[in-house]
Amino acid sequence: MLGEVLQWKYPADAVLSHWFRAHTNAGLRDRGEIAEAVFDVLRHLRRYRQFAEIGAGSGTRRLAVLGLASVWPRETLDTGLDEPERAWLDHVLSLSAAGLPRAVRHSVPDWLDERLADLPDAESLLQALNAPAPLDLRVNPLKAEREAMLAAWAAGPEARWAAQPTPYSPWGIRIQGRPPVNRWKAFERGEIEVQDEGSQLLAALVGPKRGEMVIDYCAGAGGKTLLLGALMRSTGRLYAFDVSAARLARAKPRFARSGLSNIVPVAIAERNDQRVKRLRGKAHRVLVDAPCSGLGTLRRNPDLKWRQHPESLEQLRETQAAILRDAAACVMPGGRLVYASCSVLPEENERQVEAFLAGHPEFSLLDASTVLADRNIELALEGPFLKLRPDVHGTDGFFAAVMQRAKAERPATDKAAEQADQDADTPAETGDPA
Repeated sequence: MLGEVLQWKYPADAVLSHWFRAHTNAGLRDRGEIAEAVFDVLRHLRRYRQFAEIGAGSGTRRLAVLGLASVWPRETLDTGLDEPERAWLDHVLSLSAAGLPRAVRHSVPDWLDERLADLPDAESLLQALNAPAPLDLRVNPLKAEREAMLAAWAAGPEARWAAQPTPYSPWGIRIQGRPPVNRWKAFERGEIEVQDEGSQLLAALVGPKRGEMVIDYCAGAGGKTLLLGALMRSTGRLYAFDVSAARLARAKPRFARSGLSNIVPVAIAERNDQRVKRLRGKAHRVLVDAPCSGLGTLRRNPDLKWRQHPESLEQLRETQAAILRDAAACVMPGGRLVYASCSVLPEENERQVEAFLAGHPEFSLLDASTVLADRNIELALEGPFLKLRPDVHGTDGFFAAVMQRAKAERPATDKAAEQADQDADTPAETGDPA
């Protein structure tokens, strides 16, 4: 399995799914342990490779042994090792990583270490991005209440997963471990979905209202679309745009479970889509969760740091700027535009928004903490942007900027006519108090 993943041909989770489908004899516990070991290697790959330079046999096998050492008790692992391997593992586990360079210690490529070094508390951020993430769920506000769900779980078999409310999102539930949520009755009834708390807060920034026209411009798997639709109480029209018809097709079962009837999935062209052009200036709110490096999600997708590189990042930045321009054209005067990414890099975040605003003076920046406070979500932020970090907020790394389009200026002829009407209704000043 590890040998296939390290070819970097496909994302690690896709390779795991394919392998499990081909090896049906692996039980649920086996699959969980294999996946956990593989992801441990991906998190610590650079440091493990340095340790694996010594020793006999296949280097990939030595990496696999280090991954399994994080999952299995030592006595279990030793049953599959020969004496030289046990001695090698004893030696490696006795080594300290404290004296290693930071990029090796936290297992990131040099280019990424250089970019993260400019961020505040880079050491803390790197350490948090390298730790496994808890599992965040979200209640469907159209079908369930979080407090009632937590109370029911505390008295049922779900109690073993220690469910707790998320600190910021009013819809989020955080659990420890990896239970088979897709088999839970609440999931089958469409009452819960898997969604990181940071992603949930993006819907709060959009702040959709009943009866509005809203566009989720890069809908992907539909997680944010579902919450937007529920906040609209299944009224109005919610367009789920994506360039991948396959992704939208995979999202349709989620839409069906949710009970929403206001979602309109639309597969669009990457540029100059005629259906998008027909919606210019018509949407009350538009969310752009742009395709990005995904480096804020390394807790869940550690292979991304090895699959991304500076050249691909530059291509992503060009794509983000183009999507943001196209999506902004759909916002009506007085409407709201939210740009978001699951990256922690300023070139994908603040700099992207600053460049957009410089070329689009009709948009102005709103304060994200104020927008959240309107939803009774208290989150202290430095500056106008939403910037979430795993080491500070316990979420994936997320960024968002909330912008508003200026209301349409009335023609001068209309203003003159209104002024004339006001003058006609105002008594002339004669100097006579009577």
